[in-house]
Amino acid sequence: MAQLTNEVKEPKTGGTRVKGGGAAPVLLALALTAAIMGGAYAGLCAWAGSRTVFYPRETIAGVSVGGLTVDEAAQVLAGTLPGQTLALTPVQTAEKEGWIGESGPESVALSELGYTAEQCPGIARRRFEEQAAAPFLSRGARVLSILTGPQGDGLTARDRDEDLFRRGVDELAEDLAQEVLDGAYEVAGGEILLTKEANGRSVSPESLAAALENAVAAGEREVLVDFATREARPLSIQEVHEAVSGEMENAKYDKDSGGIIPERMGVSFDAASAQRALSAAAPGETVAVPADIRQPEITAEKLQAVLFRDLLGECTTHVGGTAARISNVRLASAAFDGTVLNSGDVFSYNETVGQRTVEKGYKAAPAYVQGETVDEIGGGVCQPSSTLYYACLLANLEITERYAHRYIPAYITRGMDATVSWGGPDYRFTNDTQYPLKITAKYDKGYLTVQLWGTRTDDLTVKMTYETLSTTPFEEVEQQDPSLAPGTRQVKVTPYTGYKVRTYRNVFDGSGNLISSEVEAVSDYKSRNRLTLVGPPKAESGVEAGGTAPGVPGIPVEQEPGIPAVSEEPDVPASAPAEVPAEPPAPEEPPAVVVVPPSGE
Repeated sequence: MAQLTNEVKEPKTGGTRVKGGGAAPVLLALALTAAIMGGAYAGLCAWAGSRTVFYPRETIAGVSVGGLTVDEAAQVLAGTLPGQTLALTPVQTAEKEGWIGESGPESVALSELGYTAEQCPGIARRRFEEQAAAPFLSRGARVLSILTGPQGDGLTARDRDEDLFRRGVDELAEDLAQEVLDGAYEVAGGEILLTKEANGRSVSPESLAAALENAVAAGEREVLVDFATREARPLSIQEVHEAVSGEMENAKYDKDSGGIIPERMGVSFDAASAQRALSAAAPGETVAVPADIRQPEITAEKLQAVLFRDLLGECTTHVGGTAARISNVRLASAAFDGTVLNSGDVFSYNETVGQRTVEKGYKAAPAYVQGETVDEIGGGVCQPSSTLYYACLLANLEITERYAHRYIPAYITRGMDATVSWGGPDYRFTNDTQYPLKITAKYDKGYLTVQLWGTRTDDLTVKMTYETLSTTPFEEVEQQDPSLAPGTRQVKVTPYTGYKVRTYRNVFDGSGNLISSEVEAVSDYKSRNRLTLVGPPKAESGVEAGGTAPGVPGIPVEQEPGIPAVSEEPDVPASAPAEVPAEPPAPEEPPAVVVVPPSGE
């Protein structure tokens, strides 16, 4: 049986055979769809172009103005836009750069950058004009884009007040900057305050303006600010220790400038613990370190108010003798006139006056040499030292070094003198008051006055008295001198009575009550015999000439310990009568007090 088959034979002419009607309907459908969509889009564009309000869901700088007229949009913008802020974020970190962590504004309002309410009508109008002026076909795209998600435009330079923008940028750059904070310290109370250094920062107005402008144009709410760092000077604990550690010092007089050297606190602290505390502190942080602090009692301000205010002591003596001696007295006293001693300073007469030489103007005047009176350069300069000594006693100052004359001087009260000699005895005293002391010396019409000016801190006064412990009378000694005419007599050495004198410093309070009476010094003045040269008797004029009469010894001179052979003080006759002070009672009882006048015997 034959197999039946269905075969489709290809036409001999060739080609393809399409089953079920072909692709034409699909193409037709696509074309139809495109036509419908194109028409719809065209209609959307036409609709968009006919709008008198903003597109639905339209925004300007994040403010919704969809469906609003230009005026309505301007009102909404004016109420919202100026108050919007931009967050300011440093590109660098404060910790890494060493800045103070929180400093400067963290945000800025658009109104501060010129986007004010007054600008909002113009912003709304320009945005609507841009919407209306858009190409026909782009209008539909704009509508479709804002329907699928929030859309909006940022702000441009046209939307702001440019002057306000520039001023705002400059002010913001200044506010964002941080001054360099160098490490510092302060002594306060019982501690030292240490401040850790903090670097400074700055931003250029040009770069800040660009960053703000870009953020506003993109509709962003954060601005990255790029700062430049300025290095601060760190605090050195070693420098602090060297600056503040040390003994307390009161304010004092500057002898070179005539001004006042400020006071200084006495401070000590643990430098190691201070360094640890400072290292752990944050930039700009202040830490307290315990310290032992001693505050000065006398500040520069306090000293200025009382400097050389009070007359503490004064003595006046009469200056007699030759013109050369008077000249020496004036020259020596002028050398220490105006000398200032700060508290604790020691005055030295020899160091202050200096060596008495012809080059300095000193002249030959009577002085003691080996117990005799001869002319020596600088004779008489012991009178200024003695006058100064007496003034120091009355000022109740500490006497550091003083020697009595070999023979009692006539120009000052017994026991109140102070002999000096270059290379030998010196007169020194200490300013043991709390304040500076000034010495003044003035010669006028035959009198020398020495004053001590300082600051009185109590109501005490001093009166000096003395008692004579013993008296050694001089003897009359004669020596034949064949060179003299027969029967004539001539005094070669003037006499001095010897005295041993004890002086007392008597201190009284403001009410006149004696509060202390202490021995100040014991002065042992030697006696000196009167030596008279005698010519040969007339009846014995033929006696062999030459030599000393038998049995008449010479006058030995013994050097006192600490007293040189030459003393720059002659025996000057008293030029004015002196009041003789009363003798004090026996030592076991308080000595009587007698007011001693400045001028001596």
